[in-house]
Amino acid sequence: MIDVTVIGGGIVGLATALQIKQQRPTLSVVVLEKENRVAAHQTGHNSGVIHSGLYYKPGSLKATNCIEGYRMLLDFCDKESVPYDLCGKIVVATKPEEVGQLNTLFQRGQQNGLGGLRRISLAEMREIEPHVNGVEGIFVPQTGIIDYTQVCEAYARKFRELGGELHLGERVEELTPGTSLSVVVTNKSRYETKLVVNCAGLYSDKIAQLTQREPIGLQIVPFRGEYFKIKPEKHYLVKNLIYPVPDPNFPFLGVHFTRMVHGGVEAGPNAVLAFQREGYKKSDVNLKELFETLAWPGFQKVAAKYWQMGLGEMYRSFSKSAFTKALQELIPEIQEDDLIEGGAGVRAQACDRTGGLLDDFSIIETARAVNVCNAPSPAATSSLSIGKTVSEKVLARF
Repeated sequence: MIDVTVIGGGIVGLATALQIKQQRPTLSVVVLEKENRVAAHQTGHNSGVIHSGLYYKPGSLKATNCIEGYRMLLDFCDKESVPYDLCGKIVVATKPEEVGQLNTLFQRGQQNGLGGLRRISLAEMREIEPHVNGVEGIFVPQTGIIDYTQVCEAYARKFRELGGELHLGERVEELTPGTSLSVVVTNKSRYETKLVVNCAGLYSDKIAQLTQREPIGLQIVPFRGEYFKIKPEKHYLVKNLIYPVPDPNFPFLGVHFTRMVHGGVEAGPNAVLAFQREGYKKSDVNLKELFETLAWPGFQKVAAKYWQMGLGEMYRSFSKSAFTKALQELIPEIQEDDLIEGGAGVRAQACDRTGGLLDDFSIIETARAVNVCNAPSPAATSSLSIGKTVSEKVLARF
């Protein structure tokens, strides 16, 4: 009999398992991960940015978890010798009509307690990023870069040191909730557990549905974000991180430039519908999963509302020149042949039945489970804080 079984060995699952063991060492905790390594999906495919909390509505779970999680992450990395670099970033309004949204971001940053935040003119922006173009900007000193796979490996190491069990290569195939315990069946074993914690990311809705009879009311819609790398001789164009002002109606930040902690510069991502949940390439198609997405009433409403924006993102996905043009709004000197095809990530975006793209974290509790059903960016930055929030819900059961 296991006390807590955590499904998912990404950054949220591992952070949650670690927090449970740290707060209640006597509980038996097992993490099940279907891949043969941790951080194999969302965590290992992101751009490695430590987010400051600038964008998020004050008082939201995103804002509170990001700001607390930021401090917890840096403290953990200092203790465990995980390298990071607080290099700062600039957010750039490239045209006058974006200045209003820039003002909103600045106010949010102040309300969220970001010290050292400052408005900057084009001349001041170019002191930080000599090749940038825009009208006005914000300098955010708290933003940094890190390798979240290394963070996950450190979480896993600490979790095991505390007596936790991490089982790799175990895919959950069945989950039967009972009155006093649940039975979790994987491709390798069978576990009787008092409580399930679902941190399954791209499949979190599927696992959540197994924990209750009534519909959970949301579905994960996978969006692929594709990156280009900038060729080495053009790295000088980007000193650190350069972001556009995001569209407040769309849950993605827009294409941006990111210096990577291990060297090199990435440009992107766009945001296109993925044709399977773990579809990292344009050619990856799972017809069953694609049909589930297209048939979901919420997605149909999203498509009707954002079809023009979606077509633009799809066009940029297939047109390198269109992708370059979007990047040139921030750095006019960047040219198409400066870009080398990079990797891609898939974001698990929860969508409700009415067409709402959930912007905040979503945690659904049942008698025998705690389901983390929406953990979008900044979940990696916030991971220890989210883990603490979830662990408190878990420990209240014991």
